[in-house]
Formats: sequence, structure tokens, C-alpha cells
Amino acid sequence: MYVNIAVLRETRPHERRVALTPSVVPKLIRLGAKLHMQAGAGTAVHLPDAAFDNVAILADRAAMVADADVVLAVQPPALGVIDAMKPGAVLACYIYAAHEPELVRHLLAKRITCFAMERIPRISRAQAMDALSSQSALAGYYAVALGMTHMTSVLPKITSAAGVIGPAKVLVMGLGVAGLEAMATAHRLGAVVEGYDVRPETREQALSLGGTFLDTGIDATGAGGYARALSAAEKSTVDAALTWHIQSADLIITTAAIPGKPSPKLISKAQVAGMKAGSVIVDLSAEGGGNCEDTEPGQTKLVGAVTIVAPLNVPSLLGRDASELYARNQHALLALMMKDNILVIDWTDEVLAKTALTHAGKLCDAAHVGEAPPPASGKNSATAA
Repeated sequence: MYVNIAVLRETRPHERRVALTPSVVPKLIRLGAKLHMQAGAGTAVHLPDAAFDNVAILADRAAMVADADVVLAVQPPALGVIDAMKPGAVLACYIYAAHEPELVRHLLAKRITCFAMERIPRISRAQAMDALSSQSALAGYYAVALGMTHMTSVLPKITSAAGVIGPAKVLVMGLGVAGLEAMATAHRLGAVVEGYDVRPETREQALSLGGTFLDTGIDATGAGGYARALSAAEKSTVDAALTWHIQSADLIITTAAIPGKPSPKLISKAQVAGMKAGSVIVDLSAEGGGNCEDTEPGQTKLVGAVTIVAPLNVPSLLGRDASELYARNQHALLALMMKDNILVIDWTDEVLAKTALTHAGKLCDAAHVGEAPPPASGKNSATAA
């Protein structure tokens, strides 16, 4: 007996990642998986089909998912994939349901049990499954490299016979996983690094990475480890405290994002207008509209003498390592529900209950941990334990 797992080739723009890598294949097999993968799924990250031992490579996507107990992907799949899945099967990928209402309707109609990777709770025992964090760490690293390619100055202090130049001043705004990795990377490369976040508890983390912390006196700690929105008065106070630091930075990296919601604006047009000539902003929150009022998602542009870089899907730009981490995240999630070569979902498990988006034709209420969604009628590969 085994669990039939199908891995899709990604089709959405800007997406290079794949939900399975060769190193994770034996781990899934040990859980009781029989693996199938759509032909060419790893091509974009230079993983040919031949690199996947003990994985059946299939060209017919619809036939592959029709027999699958579990379908794995990175981005939300095409509606035709959902329609081809057997009722009661499991889908695990990013969904962001607020932006995918039609997809959610198809999930409900086919009674698919969908685990949305962005809903993984940020608790200690779920860290190995936290795809948002694993991918954000790569984005934070890459933001520094991306900023350097657009700067007209160097990051570290360099001494030569002609004299001394540098170091550059780097400001990181938003000290989640991506922001802290950006601080660490910039510090390792010799920059003078400052960090800012509306959550005061990030101060110690910033200091531990060799940077300084900009304290505006505002505490906007919100639910789930994210920041809450600032009031107009709070934003005015923050802007006044940060303007000098923004306008004296050589490189600014902004990372403030709330999954599924617009990115908060951290840098105003007026602040950009006062920035130094040749300075650079790398806006990692372009997917949600950006943290800078001048950001154009997916574009690199000059505003006066300031370069604003707003890449989309940054983890995909490091597709090989991003795929490796993402595949490990999904393996850790599947390990919670694959027991003795069968798929058994324990709805009293906080991680599974909070990550589930749909089950048995109904939306799951993640607020009620431990309350199982009503079981599907008939044979179902995703049964309640």
C-alpha cells in the first residue's frame, strides 16, 4: 500500500521553482509515497527529469493528477488541474485564497482537502514546514546582492594607495525573516547597517546581527507575528523619526509584507525626493504593491537620481535552493499525515487544522483549532483520525 503523490510543473509567470527535489525523493518514499512528476517540472532550475530517481515522469498532467492521493505544487494550479483531481484528494501549495476566488470554488466543488502553505502557523513545532520563512530568508540575502548591482558605490570600507572609500550605509525596513537576513548579509559584506521595525521586540535581533535599531517609540505588534497597521498619528510620528535615516542611506531594503494584504507604505514620495543621488531602494514587498509610494511592481526605475528596484517572486530568482527548501517544507508537512503508508489527517493537530483551507466541500475555520471539518462522504484519501 502506498500514497500516490503527483508533482506539477509550474506554469505561472515568474515561477521557476519545483515542489520536489532529488534529495527529498527518498524521504517521501520512506513515508510510503509512490511519486509521479510532470515532465520538465525541474527544467527551470536545471534539474532534468533524469535527476529524479524512483520518480515516474509523465507528460499527461490530467492523467497524472486523476490518480493522485496528493498533488504538490508551488503556485496555485490551473483550474483544469483541480477539475481533473479525484474527489477527496489533497492539494498542498500556496493559494492566497483572497486572490483566487474561482480556484477556491473549484476546490469546494471537487471536495479537495487543500493545505495552503502560506497558512502554516508560526509556532515552534511548525518551523520545519514554514515555507514563508524559508523563502523569505533567501529573498533577504538576494536583496542585498540586487541592491549592490545597482549602486554606484561599494558596501565595505576599502583602503587603497589612492585613499579610503566606504563603507556604505544600509537601512533595512521590516525585520522579519527577510529583513534580518538582509541585515546579516549587508553586515557580513562590510556595510554600516541600521534596522527598523514597528515591533520593538526585533531590537535585540537587529543588535545581535551587528546593526543598530531605529526606535521610533511606536509599538505596532500585531497578531500572528506580523505588524498591525499604523494609525495616521502613529505614521506621522514614524515618518518624522525616520526621514533623516532614509535620506542618508546608500541602500534601503524594505521587506514589510502581510500575506494576502496590501503592503504598508513605509517610504513616501517626499522622502524619496530628498534621498542622496545614486542611492538605491530594493522593495521586496512589490507583490503587495510595495513599501514605497514610488514603487512599480516588477519594474526598476529612476525617480530623480534614486533607483527603485521592485522584483516579483524573488525566491524564484534563486530557484534551485528555493526549491530545495520548499520541498523540505512540504515533506515536513506530509510527515504529519502519512502514517503506515496511508494518508490520515488528525484534525486535532494545530498545524494541520490551521493550514487547511478547504475540506469535504467546506471552507475550514482556522480559528477553531481541534474542531474537525465535517468528513467527506464515501471513500476519501484524507480521512479524520
